[in-house]
Parts: sequence; structure tokens; C-alpha cells
Amino acid sequence: MGLVRRAVPPVLLPCLLLTGYSSGSQPGSGSSGKGGAPAAGPSGTGASEGAAKIPVGAGPQKTYTVQRQPTAGSCRYRYEKDEPIEDPACTPGATSPAVTQENLASTICRKGGYTRGIRPPESVTGLEKRANAGSYSYTGRLDDAEYDHLISLELGGDPNDARNLWVEPPDPGHRARPGVNNKKDPVESKLHTAVCSGKTTLKAAQQAIVTDWTAALSKLGLV
Repeated sequence: MGLVRRAVPPVLLPCLLLTGYSSGSQPGSGSSGKGGAPAAGPSGTGASEGAAKIPVGAGPQKTYTVQRQPTAGSCRYRYEKDEPIEDPACTPGATSPAVTQENLASTICRKGGYTRGIRPPESVTGLEKRANAGSYSYTGRLDDAEYDHLISLELGGDPNDARNLWVEPPDPGHRARPGVNNKKDPVESKLHTAVCSGKTTLKAAQQAIVTDWTAALSKLGLV
């Protein structure tokens, strides 16, 4: 889910030092077609054979630092059912090593919540969001776009790995200025419920959402 809700000045590249991946990230550039690696099947037992392995990030940190973003203009949005989807070369997703299938009860499925204490501060994500908008050549209002975790925190996504964050444009027909509102958030919530209830595995949910979030629920037989 997104992190930044406050209006941000629509200057796309105020900090040139934020462009380009750090050595620990997987760089990517250029446009990509629709689709991607196959998602898990309806059984929800895991990623399907041949699916691309999702990178693993650093996990929750006591202090977060601003992460470098892909080179300006190097990323391209895809669209499925008119909904924006990330460029897998720039945003392949990244999981947190702190969340595993074995410790779900003490992490993302624990009572009282998990995500609040691991989110990077806006002082970090605000700068990242503006730089990432440049990566994707996004020119709309930043306060109507979401700086989104491709694999949400409630699905064990890494909190601040540049490979797991992207400026998600508003849905088609979105009215300007009311703030962020998109159809990916309910998908994340339903996947979280399915993982915690044992209807699907953590790995299967993560693979489904990085492949195509618009089809994740149907791929896992959850609709």
C-alpha cells in the first residue's frame, strides 16, 4: 500500500542524486509488454514452475535512508483492464526476510497489526516518490498518485527497497484532488486475509501480485 498521502510539489527531479539504482538493487530500464512471470495456480500452494524468483530486500530498519531510483524516463507503465501496472524491469518487487510462512502468526497475521512500526518516514518516502515519478515519466498530480509497495507490507513486502516501490497512477476516471483511491488496495487486503486464514501461501500471494495484481485473486481461486 502507499505511503505518501500529503500533497507533494509536482517537481519531478529535484534531486538528481536519487536517480539510478544502488549496487544492491536490480536495475532495469525501457518498456515492457503485458504479462510477466506466471502466477501461482488456484491451489495456492506456491509459485508455479518457471516463475521468476522475487528479490529479497533488507527488511525493516531502525533508521531508513533515501533509496536511489531507476534512471529518469527508464520505466514504462503497462495496463491491464485499463488499470496501471508497474514495469517489472524497474519494479520486480522485493520481499522482507523478516516475514516467512513459518512466522506469520507473529508478523503480518498478529493481532494489533504489523505494518505501523516498520513504515519508513515521509521525510524519506517523499523524496523517493518524486524521484520515482521521474523514473516512470509520471507528470500528473503526485497527491493523486500512490507511492505503492508492489508487494504490500501486509503481504511481507520489503518496506523501503526501491525494487518494491513505484508511483502508482490513479485509476481511470479518478477525480482530481480527493486523494489516493485505487483498486489495488482491496486486492492486497483480500490476499492478506487469504494468507492468514490458510487459503493460500505467502509465497503464492507474493508471486501473484508481482505478476499481475489485477488478476491475482482469480489466479489463486479467491474470487
